[in-house]
Amino acid sequence: MAKRKNDKSSVIKNDRELKALYARMRREFTAADLQKYTVIEKGVPLDKVIAQMEKIHQKHKIKKA
Repeated sequence: MAKRKNDKSSVIKNDRELKALYARMRREFTAADLQKYTVIEKGVPLDKVIAQMEKIHQKHKIKKA
């Protein structure tokens, strides 16, 4: 069995450290970082997904009957 690391840098000991960490992350978060999460990605059209789900549902309905 692997041993656990007791790396003190990865352990947040108190609330003050957590607040400092969040403050640092807020300062370092840029508009470019935000842009990564606001890009609309193309996906599978909902009607195709529903059609596939209906086919699967019908197939399982037939097997149970």
